[in-house]
Amino acid sequence: MVRSELESDIQYLPGVGPKRGQLLRSELGVNTFGDLIRLYPFRYIDRSGVQNISDVTSDAAYIQILAKVVRVTLMGQHSQPLHVKEMTATLGGRDDSQIRFNTVKRLSAIVADATGEMEIVFFKGIKYMWSRLIPGANFVFFGKPTVFNGRVNMVHPEVDNVPQGGGGGAPGTLTGVYASTEKLKNSGVTNKVMTRLMGLALDRCLGEVTESLPDRILKEKGLVPLRFALRNIHFPSDTTALAKATYRLKFEELFFLQLSLLKQKYVRSRSEVGLRMPKVGAAFNKCYDSLPFGLTGAQKRVIREIRADMTGGHQMNRLLQGDVGSGKTMVAVLTCLIAVGNGYQACIMAPTEVLAQQHYNNISKYLSPTGVSCALLTGSTKASERKKIHAALEDGSLGIIVGTHALIEDTVIFKNLGLAVIDEQHRFGVEQRSRLWKKTSSGIPPHVLVMTATPIPRTLAMTLYGDLDVSVIDEMPPGRKPVQTVLLAERDRGRLYNFIKKQIASGRQAFIVYPLIFESEKLDYQNLEKGYEDIVAAFPFPPYKVAIVHGQQTNDVKNFNMEAFAAGRANILVSTTVIEVGVDVPNASVMVIESAERFGLSQLHQLRGRVGRGSEKSYCVLMHGQKVSKESQKRLEMMVATENGFELAEEDMKMRGPGDLEGTQQSGLPISLNIASLARDGGILSDARNYATHILDADPTLEKPENKILAEELRKDKYYRQDFSKIS
Repeated sequence: MVRSELESDIQYLPGVGPKRGQLLRSELGVNTFGDLIRLYPFRYIDRSGVQNISDVTSDAAYIQILAKVVRVTLMGQHSQPLHVKEMTATLGGRDDSQIRFNTVKRLSAIVADATGEMEIVFFKGIKYMWSRLIPGANFVFFGKPTVFNGRVNMVHPEVDNVPQGGGGGAPGTLTGVYASTEKLKNSGVTNKVMTRLMGLALDRCLGEVTESLPDRILKEKGLVPLRFALRNIHFPSDTTALAKATYRLKFEELFFLQLSLLKQKYVRSRSEVGLRMPKVGAAFNKCYDSLPFGLTGAQKRVIREIRADMTGGHQMNRLLQGDVGSGKTMVAVLTCLIAVGNGYQACIMAPTEVLAQQHYNNISKYLSPTGVSCALLTGSTKASERKKIHAALEDGSLGIIVGTHALIEDTVIFKNLGLAVIDEQHRFGVEQRSRLWKKTSSGIPPHVLVMTATPIPRTLAMTLYGDLDVSVIDEMPPGRKPVQTVLLAERDRGRLYNFIKKQIASGRQAFIVYPLIFESEKLDYQNLEKGYEDIVAAFPFPPYKVAIVHGQQTNDVKNFNMEAFAAGRANILVSTTVIEVGVDVPNASVMVIESAERFGLSQLHQLRGRVGRGSEKSYCVLMHGQKVSKESQKRLEMMVATENGFELAEEDMKMRGPGDLEGTQQSGLPISLNIASLARDGGILSDARNYATHILDADPTLEKPENKILAEELRKDKYYRQDFSKIS
């Protein structure tokens, strides 16, 4: 069987070969010609104009000049010129037989136009440039201007022959810039080489590209054909063609992303039988009526959404988003009581023992008027207690169980599990969660409520959790005091320590969080090891008690120290970000974040949420180093300006991209995004999702002839995604 050009191994493209082919595979994930043409430029440089040398300034991003070579000098050790015959050879060529190029450290060429002179410098490819840059010859030089010894120069510019006709034009108007790595650059795969390879690949295989969208969609959405888009995304004929190509490719990418998620959701909502829970139940009403506070409008709305799911006859798969302190636990308790009121059991799964204990303490208070039994099961639950819990789960006398991954052990058997609430679900592995589902006695999966306190931007939630229904608690309970956030530098440390001592004297506690555990030679930041020593010196025992918690401690040590702080036996908790999710200490009124410039906005906001949970005024102090980048400064100023987690999450994604919000590049996305950006293309994403919904409303399984192309596209490997609906 003859392989298509699109599927041809990248090493067989002229100019690639085995060595470069391996690099393109390992560095950029390009295995075939087809992969290469789907590697899009991330920006473009306008090369239509030529500047006068006298107008060039060092702050320009890129410049292009048309200039004549005046003289060329080869420099040796210690920047000494090498005395070579015919250094200023004529256009007739030059003799390089006497030159030992292995002793040459750089080549310096002085070029000139009618307005002035400029130095061009090369540290690599010296022999080739020596043979090419003959004094008297004219070239187009394109690159980034820099300053050396007070004069503007260009290092390693692209060098092109002057276009025929002698005009000042450039090799192309808009030139794409492709992603690269140090290894690629060091192997000679420059942007110019990538552009040439891209042209060859398009010429070889563009004719094989088949349209991925039906004609009616192209017409309805005003999209250009795929071949036009691929040609013009790499080699735009003009800015209008580039805009049309970009829009087409972004829409296509986001449309198929949403279509794959929504189709999965549609199929499940129509076929997945769910446990019917029509009643609210007496326990729900008793709990609700005895609450010492009223629910917020947002909490009531979310409970109505959950109730509609639980009575509908299909399995609930709902994501509950809410900022720290917005009242998610209260919603979880009432949801559990709906399950209990209908004769089912409920479990609440937390990622850490500390968080599980915290949930259990809170939930027990709310359950006291209801008569519903609740237990805590973690790795450190004693064997005798564990035995009682197992028996109560099996005979159905235990209504609600709170726990860690201990809940998924084979020995844990439920009589009638009807609801699983999973807190901070990204902390659990897929297989861990799926084991919980197998614990239903009826074979019908339990309803699932996933909770997260990590504010996720709307566009990212639509994608990461596109196959779940999303509820948002976007209102804070009345009476919760805002946390005052301040920005301090190292010189303010004495003032900060005095302030913490005053807070401790008035009965409060303080968190101090560091980004690193051990000294790093590369990163000049405060770190936990040194920081702990400094804090103990500044807050000596007695009267102060300082506890320390980090990821390299055993669970027992970590839990002991955290518990000491939570119980008030320690005044200060020195920690890494392990306390980002979890420990609730209403008495803690100060959160100090060292080297705050090292953290993203979402993480800073999560850490700030650890204080302000009691009745006293609370403070978040962002300590920063001497050298802070503009971006970091902007981040820190935003933290001071707003407490809205969703606002901060949107801004964080714009600044850092969606990749690292959950710690890994595009984590959890069903397909990788080659051109669209969840940070910048929210409008296109919403449009694509609405359009995908419109198509699936009429044809949920894409079986109609007019949707055949769409069904075939979705069957491709890149859209495969494990069905998370049953496990998340």
